[in-house]
Amino acid sequence: MISAALENQRIDLGKEEEMTEQKSTNITWHKPLVTQVDRETRNRHKGIVLWFTGLPSSGKSTLAHEVERRLFEMGCNSYVLDGDNIRHGLNKNLGFSPEDRKENIRRLGEVAKLFADACVIAITAFISPYREDRDQARALNPQGRFIEVYCKCSVDECEKRDPKGLWQKARKGELKEFTGVSAPYEEPKSPEIVVETDKYDLEKCAQQIVSYLEKKGIVPSASTH
Repeated sequence: MISAALENQRIDLGKEEEMTEQKSTNITWHKPLVTQVDRETRNRHKGIVLWFTGLPSSGKSTLAHEVERRLFEMGCNSYVLDGDNIRHGLNKNLGFSPEDRKENIRRLGEVAKLFADACVIAITAFISPYREDRDQARALNPQGRFIEVYCKCSVDECEKRDPKGLWQKARKGELKEFTGVSAPYEEPKSPEIVVETDKYDLEKCAQQIVSYLEKKGIVPSASTH
């Protein structure tokens, strides 16, 4: 049993290294003629990564789309990279093992970085359970361009909501590697924003985030619209 477990671990580590290994050679990074500053000057807002994280059913996607709607009405370019949606295409070949979760977030982090460079407010709505993976996504971006939003919600409330019935299935043992039941979730240590989605309604949580962006000069304040 022990030797089999070690062999599986070796295979998983090999798979992880293969996913992140730099295989391309003879490549050169081309500097753009249009810079991020040029885009931000024209669009009148900054390109950033707004990274939502939290337990399943904590309200990440619902809140992310509401923030996107508000930013759109303010004239800002924004786009939600939703966890389930991404797994329908770009990450459809990944499961929910620790190794696949890590690769899932690595890919998302790189995509979100490109969106931000294009002066889009990239809003990611992924569980992203591991602190190390979120920190690596942060490290891809310049200081102040990665904003972690922790959707703080109690397990009891998440289970009560359970819009997809996944918590119930996980409790019955029908789902493996489900975050909050059979897989861990590591809370952020120092997120820029904490929204208590089990205490406040959608409108108040969304306004808290937009107000933060205005205060930091990422988007123009309401008085200048």
